[in-house]
Amino acid sequence: MRRQVLLFILILYFSSVIGQVSYSIPEEKPTGSFVGDIAQDLGLDVKRLKSGKARIYTGDSAEHIELNKERGVLLVKDRIDREVICARTLPCALHLQVILENPMEFYSITVEVTDINDNAPIFKRGEMKFRISESAVTGAVFLLQQAIDLDVGVNGLQSYLLKPTDNFVLRLQNQADGSKMVEMVLQKPLDREKLNHLSLILTAVDGGEPQLSGTVQININVLDSNDNAPVFSQKIYKSTIRENSPTGTQVVIVSASDLDEGSNGKVSYDILNLLDNVSELFEINRETGEVTLTGNTDFEKKRQYQIHVQASDEGGLTDSCKIIVEITDTNDNTPVINVMSKSSAIKEDIQSGTVVTMINIQDPDAGKNGKVQCFINENIPFAISSTSNNFFSLTTGNELDREIASEYNITVTCSDEGVPSLSSSVTLTLQISDVNDNAPVFERSSYEAYIVENNTPGLSIFTVKARDADWNQNARVSYILEDSSVNGVPVSSYVSVSADSGVIHAVHSFDYEQIKDFHFRVKAQDGGSPPLSSNVTVKILIQDQNDNPPQVLYPVQTGGSLVAEMVPRSADVGYLVTKVVAVDVDSGQNAWLSYKLQKATDRALFEVGLQNGEIRTIRQVTDKDAVKQRLSVIVEDNGQPSRSATVIVNVAVADSFPEVLSEFTDFTHDKEYNDNLTFYLVLALAVVSFLFITCLVVIISVKIYRWRQSRILYHSNLPVIPYYPPRYSDTLGTGTLQHVYNYEVCRTTDSRKSDCKFGRAGSQNVLIMDPSSTGTMQRIQNEKSILDEPDSPLEVCFPDGADFSPLLFSGLFLFTLQHSVLTPFFVVSAVTFFSTI
Repeated sequence: MRRQVLLFILILYFSSVIGQVSYSIPEEKPTGSFVGDIAQDLGLDVKRLKSGKARIYTGDSAEHIELNKERGVLLVKDRIDREVICARTLPCALHLQVILENPMEFYSITVEVTDINDNAPIFKRGEMKFRISESAVTGAVFLLQQAIDLDVGVNGLQSYLLKPTDNFVLRLQNQADGSKMVEMVLQKPLDREKLNHLSLILTAVDGGEPQLSGTVQININVLDSNDNAPVFSQKIYKSTIRENSPTGTQVVIVSASDLDEGSNGKVSYDILNLLDNVSELFEINRETGEVTLTGNTDFEKKRQYQIHVQASDEGGLTDSCKIIVEITDTNDNTPVINVMSKSSAIKEDIQSGTVVTMINIQDPDAGKNGKVQCFINENIPFAISSTSNNFFSLTTGNELDREIASEYNITVTCSDEGVPSLSSSVTLTLQISDVNDNAPVFERSSYEAYIVENNTPGLSIFTVKARDADWNQNARVSYILEDSSVNGVPVSSYVSVSADSGVIHAVHSFDYEQIKDFHFRVKAQDGGSPPLSSNVTVKILIQDQNDNPPQVLYPVQTGGSLVAEMVPRSADVGYLVTKVVAVDVDSGQNAWLSYKLQKATDRALFEVGLQNGEIRTIRQVTDKDAVKQRLSVIVEDNGQPSRSATVIVNVAVADSFPEVLSEFTDFTHDKEYNDNLTFYLVLALAVVSFLFITCLVVIISVKIYRWRQSRILYHSNLPVIPYYPPRYSDTLGTGTLQHVYNYEVCRTTDSRKSDCKFGRAGSQNVLIMDPSSTGTMQRIQNEKSILDEPDSPLEVCFPDGADFSPLLFSGLFLFTLQHSVLTPFFVVSAVTFFSTI
């Protein structure tokens, strides 16, 4: 195999690389045969072939070559027959394009298919027949049928051989199209009387290795003498017709004359050549020599035809001529648009001039009819340009913006320059994918919001909203509270921002009197990579609530001393006694104060200014007016609901200070006495109520306990097991007191009248059972008196069923009675207690 490589690379303005490589292979190579290593010859990495999704584009449906991306080589995919692909065209080449994406590149590959000698020369007719007069002169020429050899070059038809050569020899004439005209020349006169029939063999030989040949038999009938042969008026006729001319169109009229008379002078015409389907496209009138069109001519398939016409008379003499028919082109082919490679989606930040689609245009017409220009619809940021012959690239023009247009329908229209012009179009849909090139934008440049003080923590104040013109994740906005401080306190202690919704919540309750407004910044950040953000300033204004009552500054209210304003008895109407001064820490209407006289010893003597709080006399002071005047002034704000404060103003109507002093000293003493009395009465009532409730609870508890015990014993079927006090002795006498006595103690409140009663030894009538003892029963008797053992402890036992609670309460009551000043209250409590019992 012979392999030739030619490589050159052109760098175009749109940054798409175009390279060209040529290879040469013989036809009929087996499938899978190696063609060329494009990765090496083009300087491409095998990884680039894979990542760029390299593929072969041929422009038609025939795919004889395939690309192996794993190895980066071209291989034979299907049988390659040069005669089928190219016929007699030289050189025969396959034109391929290798397309890569990301970035888009394409390389032109030319694979030349060389001929092998796989076709022998053949004659379409199995034999050739001639009728030659015996009077034919030496040198008479007879045109023979040409052989057909599909191979080209040295493998094509090279020569002819004629056997035997007794009467005729061959003469070959080279034609303009490279073929050879085969003529048989009479070199020895014929004699019908000696030989009326001749049989010759014409052999066509090619120049291949091994050499191949084809034969045809020539049968010649020798006729009686015919003096004159037909002669054409021209040896070469020329005619021009347009392609796709209708059937029956006249091409040319040939004419031959014969000087003989009669049947020997009658000329008939025939088309001899059988190559290029001439006999199927043209026919000749045997009598008139008119050549007409019988088939469809196509300029794109064949532009010229050569017709060999033979004129013969009845005597067997002939002459030949050649007709050259030129086919002119018409604009009968619409440009064919082949999209070689395209991107269905590109990013909006793609570089200007990037190739997004490559197009191949095919118009087989010639001249202006085959010259094509392509253009796209206007007002779109794309451009189309020709990169090489019949190749166009669609590139990005201006900057793309998905937010303006997320999809483009690009119509590519290609028109030729024929008359009339033919055109075709194709629509390409191109999606613009989003990149994070837009930061979130708030609906306002700044925000102001109001919130009433004393709000509930967690209250929603308002919502900030930002929009992102991007798409999907790039447009997902999150809200973040930027770090800052308000009066030295982090702003996050005041407000919080919902990351998803942008709702601003109050973290705690605000107090207008402490903070009236504050600023902070909220950042809106999208979900792109890297993320983009924007900020906005938010101002929160605290609105006042009427939550503070007025505070009286003057007169000062003191608990230990009494302050009084003096009014001389000679005071006229409107005399300014004093002025009540009050403030309200609220603001606005909530701080507007009004003053009213609530109570007064003599309401007809004084009045209070509604707005200024001035206390003035409204009549003349007389001697009948009391010295001590007590005024109660209420100060109200204008809030809803309103809040108020009350101040007591003491006024002394007197002309001298000693008079005032004596009066107000008694007043102070009486006041202190009344205050102390009230305090003790309230305290006594509280103590009595507590004691009464406590006693009542104890009594009810005791009653319920006794009732439950009686019910349990009444309904129980268990045997009665006596309970022994802790000092009872066991049967073995190991206890400290072997004999136990029952006794009763009766004690009065007077210790001198106490009495003690002894009983018999309890052991005399008690049976003691001991499971560990071997005996069944023992009687323990002891006559020793308990008084004989002075060290024995004295145990006080009350008779069964005795209620000792009255006794205890009586002692507590008497003790309290002796030491308390609240004797009347405890007497009432005791009477109530014993009545209940």
